[in-house]
Amino acid sequence: MSIPQSGGGPIEHYEQLAQYLASGCKPKDQWTIGTEHEKFGFLTDTHAPLPYDGPRSVRAILEGLRDRFGWSEVQEGGKIIGLTRNGANVSLEPGGQLELSGAMMANVAQTDAETRQHLREVAEVAAPMGVGFMALGAAPIWRHDEMPMMPKGRYRLMTDYMGRVGTHGTQMMYRTCTVQVNLDFSSEADLVQKMRVALALQPVATALFANSPFFEGASNGHKSWRSRIWRGLDDARTGMLPWVFQPGFGFEAWVEYVLDVPMYFVYRDGVYIDALGQSFRDFLAGKLPAMPGETPTLSDWADHLTTVFPEARMKRYIEMRGADCGSVEHMAALPAFWVGLLYDQSALDAAWDLVRGWDEETREALRVAASVSALQGRVGGINLQDLSKEVLAISTAGLATRARESGVDEVGFLDVLHAHVKTGRVQADNLMAQYEGAWGQDLDNIYNACKL
Repeated sequence: MSIPQSGGGPIEHYEQLAQYLASGCKPKDQWTIGTEHEKFGFLTDTHAPLPYDGPRSVRAILEGLRDRFGWSEVQEGGKIIGLTRNGANVSLEPGGQLELSGAMMANVAQTDAETRQHLREVAEVAAPMGVGFMALGAAPIWRHDEMPMMPKGRYRLMTDYMGRVGTHGTQMMYRTCTVQVNLDFSSEADLVQKMRVALALQPVATALFANSPFFEGASNGHKSWRSRIWRGLDDARTGMLPWVFQPGFGFEAWVEYVLDVPMYFVYRDGVYIDALGQSFRDFLAGKLPAMPGETPTLSDWADHLTTVFPEARMKRYIEMRGADCGSVEHMAALPAFWVGLLYDQSALDAAWDLVRGWDEETREALRVAASVSALQGRVGGINLQDLSKEVLAISTAGLATRARESGVDEVGFLDVLHAHVKTGRVQADNLMAQYEGAWGQDLDNIYNACKL
């Protein structure tokens, strides 16, 4: 979940909303790669989720990272809730999942090195406490009443609201983890093409990175339960956004979409003010019930942009949001996959040619099939294993072009995905095989199997 945004001063005219998004346009030689991942903390002796307070806790991990590795702390209400260093930040998901939002890097090798350094630092702090971290898309055993709530006002508001608008919202908040990459665009036309390819091919990412076949102590019938959760969360702010594929999509269309999404909060002076279900349009008119007579700032707009959760999201960059968290190799493979597809024009054109004929029903059916069956999924004449092989070939070609232009070879980061496509098996399939075989359906084994 995002931290409070710094977008700018008062909004004086409607056009500023689209201008804020357009300010993200960058020339190609300034494009960067920002990788984020979340992970579950647990007590190694009991396998209980990590509480916020105590000698073995989220707070103790954050303080240890601060004191030993030069991170600066972020507080809310007098409690440490995050860290910053050199353009990166560590933050907390609602159930205590520890998230690294990496600095914007020039290539995948740099973002991989950053991730590995972070995991080494976390392990050095956590291991002496008897704390471990594991990489999965969904908590395999814990139930909702076992999960702690982190001391962030945003999460208190969202927890209540999620329980009223969907069936799986609190599961998403407290018991899922993802890996995602944030990528740049050069113009509105470039943004439009990238968003359409990103949305259409998120099911391929979901299939390749599927890693959540267990929930509440048993197999759940899905290779990616995390993806299933997102289909039952809040229809007003999630999904595959079919209107993005219609004529006229661009910055202004995104503004109109986000304005129609009900608000969660307004952030003022370190406090989250309850604006649940209220309208940002009313806020623009000075008629927000939560703050009568006040109008928003660009920082408020930036905050509101973080409260929409489609499979690909636009801010001043594009977020790819379809993948479960997985091994360290998969954390690097995700940015490599999307950089290969979106940062080389020939690859981007080839990807668009592949998906441009799909209709709304096909894209949604692929999303469901990827969640349930991963690479074994089929939709009409589309086999997800074959489709993934084709998409991966396009990504590989895109990375090869980047290597010729920059001298930095990122192609090897796709090796783990090529192995999945060759065998038809992803992380979830391997976990299920161990569960049914050597583990004797004892899921306690998963904590060591998926430990980072």
